[in-house]
Amino acid sequence: MKKAPCIAILGTGSEVGKSIVTTALCRIFLNKGLRVAPFKAQNISNNSGVTPEGLEMGRAQIVQAEAAKIVPHVDMNPILLKPTSDIGSQMVLLGKTLTNTAARQYHGKKHSLFSRACNALDRLRKAYDLIVMEGAGSCAEVNLMANDIVNLQMAEYANAPVILVSDIHRGGVFAQIVGTLACLSNKQQKMVKGFIINRFQGDITLFKDGVRWIEEHTGKKVFGVIPWYDHLHIEAEDSVVIENPGAVSKRESDTPAIAVIRLPHISNFTDFDPLSNLKGLDVNFIEKPQDLKGFRAIILPGSKNTRWDIGWLKKTGWADIIKKYSHTNGHILGICGGYQIMGRFVHDPQGLEGTPGTSKGLNLLPIETVLKAPKTTTRTRFLWKNIEGAGYEIHMGETRRLSGDVLFNIIERNLLPCQTEDGCEMYDSKLMGTYIHGMFDTPAITQKWLKTIGLEHIEVPDINHLENKDKTYDLLATHFENHMNTQAIFDLI
Repeated sequence: MKKAPCIAILGTGSEVGKSIVTTALCRIFLNKGLRVAPFKAQNISNNSGVTPEGLEMGRAQIVQAEAAKIVPHVDMNPILLKPTSDIGSQMVLLGKTLTNTAARQYHGKKHSLFSRACNALDRLRKAYDLIVMEGAGSCAEVNLMANDIVNLQMAEYANAPVILVSDIHRGGVFAQIVGTLACLSNKQQKMVKGFIINRFQGDITLFKDGVRWIEEHTGKKVFGVIPWYDHLHIEAEDSVVIENPGAVSKRESDTPAIAVIRLPHISNFTDFDPLSNLKGLDVNFIEKPQDLKGFRAIILPGSKNTRWDIGWLKKTGWADIIKKYSHTNGHILGICGGYQIMGRFVHDPQGLEGTPGTSKGLNLLPIETVLKAPKTTTRTRFLWKNIEGAGYEIHMGETRRLSGDVLFNIIERNLLPCQTEDGCEMYDSKLMGTYIHGMFDTPAITQKWLKTIGLEHIEVPDINHLENKDKTYDLLATHFENHMNTQAIFDLI
């Protein structure tokens, strides 16, 4: 069977916009009548999601599949690394957790993993008309190139023309482009067909000389200069977008605010995108300990290393601040790892997160957690009283409720009906915890939670979350088409 062509979107560095360009191209090519699918051989992110089969994959590729109007499948992201420390990650292969591995050990497995990734790509190429491949980080890390299975090696396997994305907002865009090419072999340089310059601010006509310089010095085409946009929101892949948040004073504003504690190993931070999009509500990620007075609620988000983050909360003084806040009229919500942190103990007898042992939680909820395999990965439907919601679960281990009230009743997991319970609440819902990510994607659930914390006056648009995102993908495609030579890109394939 003839294999579909591929096009590779690689970058001059991390966070230059590869994911967003790939997302835009998926929708653009779809609108041209092609059956298109995204592909990223290896993803490093704690922001993941669950497929309809109950398998785990990177959230960026789920977003790109949505843009292509297809069902996400783990072949689109066969290898997912979820960092658990500075030098180690949990490895997810084709949607299933294998093991925790150190970076040096992982490099020793690259040959076999590359083969598995190629097989996944081949399956996609047989099922679709076009594959838009995304790279990772910089494609020119000379010390890592020999074992880099996601950038040029994968593009060469797929015989894919390469478009290099750079970020002009960071400055040094000419050095980004020319320097990247200088680090490549002559063969690799020939694979690069041109550039997309992302995040331009100001009068774009003033960059015409810059485009001319790049094309003259490289002999390659600039396919587009994409202006900065703030009229639409696409889910971010990397938590770099919420790194190093400063202190926030709510005494200077009358707008009600919610604080999300930016844990060192935060995961699935896109849970809070629906809240951030509400008018009349501020959502602040905060990292450095500060007085929480003035926040209507605080949220402890997911964590990829719960016990480490418990230690960080205690060491930094956050634990005492949060406990003090719990004695006020404020509300606390824990999601997944944040739910575990709110409990009495987190036991890790198998050392899934590091050294085996037990950590004392914040003792805000009467629950106790034991970390153990296998990982739970489900798409979940639930009831909060008489309101139905939907989300997904990704967690290791089980949590036992010792007292308190049940928060949610689970009615379906991975399309199979079930009757079980999730979460815990105490003190008239002032303290709440759940394993369900994406709960705020359901407007009625968001409205009920806002009412619970005394913000029932904030209007939550009754818009289907997926339909709203679909409109955003069209806006994204239009924005790129207005500033990019899509025909020239189309001609590459």
